[in-house]
Amino acid sequence: MDNLKIKSNQLLATVSLKFERYLSAQIEWNWRLNGILGARGTGKTTLLLQQLKQNHGTAKEAIYISLDDLYFTGNSLLEFVQQFRNKGGRYIYIDEVHKYKNWALELKNIYDTYPDLYIVFTGSSIIDILKQNVDLSRRAVIYYLQGFSFREYLSFTETNIIKAVTINDIVNNHTILATEIIEKINPLKYFDDYLKSGYYPYFIENKKLYFRRLEQTMNQVLESDLNFIEGYDTKNTPKIKQLLYILSMNVPFKPNIVKLSEKTGIHRNTLVTYIHYLEKAQIINAVYPAGAGAGILQKPEKIYLNNTNLSYMLSENIPDKGNLRETFFLSQLKTGHIVKIPKSGDFEIDGKFIFEVGGKNKNFEQIKNEKNAFVVSDDILTGSYNKIPLWLFGFLY
Repeated sequence: MDNLKIKSNQLLATVSLKFERYLSAQIEWNWRLNGILGARGTGKTTLLLQQLKQNHGTAKEAIYISLDDLYFTGNSLLEFVQQFRNKGGRYIYIDEVHKYKNWALELKNIYDTYPDLYIVFTGSSIIDILKQNVDLSRRAVIYYLQGFSFREYLSFTETNIIKAVTINDIVNNHTILATEIIEKINPLKYFDDYLKSGYYPYFIENKKLYFRRLEQTMNQVLESDLNFIEGYDTKNTPKIKQLLYILSMNVPFKPNIVKLSEKTGIHRNTLVTYIHYLEKAQIINAVYPAGAGAGILQKPEKIYLNNTNLSYMLSENIPDKGNLRETFFLSQLKTGHIVKIPKSGDFEIDGKFIFEVGGKNKNFEQIKNEKNAFVVSDDILTGSYNKIPLWLFGFLY
């Protein structure tokens, strides 16, 4: 156990506190059991280490551990907690819980047995807390970490910390908001760079290796993380890669499940299930028609890649500009909002607003009969009336 504490202290020494992700301010850190779920590469480990460093440093009362550490091949989490608590430990930051077989049951037992312990854990976004065979959902508060928003990318790149805005702020005051931001920074100067390589924190370390690391991350999701799905057949991994290639060539994609099943060789029902879990893994975004649910066997109206960086990585050529616009808009709105496909317009948000996304010359023809309808335009710094610059939606988190 002493080696785990040494590793924890060594990792703390490498972590910078200059920039914090949006989720840090939303988490109630004083709650006894918090869970942070998210896709690979979005920064969950850094978030844990920053919180540990800020509040405890290298004090003996707190520790960071990863459950894929070799230590836990021969020792249980419960045994570790007992030893750690006996040495005065009270705060445990646990990474990669999904790599440990009985993580949910042991966390439940720890929570119930030791009311003086505080635990934060991270895991794959594929994990469904409600489907664990123990009632962990009643004890843990779960948060979901997305990739960098455009606002976060700008704040990190230029050290101009700009506050997030709400969707109501944008539709009611977008001209004022855009003007205030432009006084500090020119967002269009950085927008294309963000679309290409700004969603994952990899750009912080080495931009030249960005797409290689992103490809490795996606392969790990497909070859490792999806194994946590009950009944998942690893023989289908090449077929899923083929599915993603098809999607990347036709984004946004209106799925014909029968034809997709024929092309990939995956049974129709299995294919719909895989689409559901690819969305949970934050590889794709599935959007359903307005008024419809989003059940595991419900066919989506359209399928997008999760973010524009994936579009650049998977596409053989430069991605279509119109597809990038819609993919960006959706990636920023999926955090905290209900997004549907309306009869008129591109997106319905929270059942209240209709948005049509396009270039700077986009008009209102397709949404002229809709209430609370707005055109979202690329390549403009500011808008007017019901025409809003696309980049501003990157400030929602």
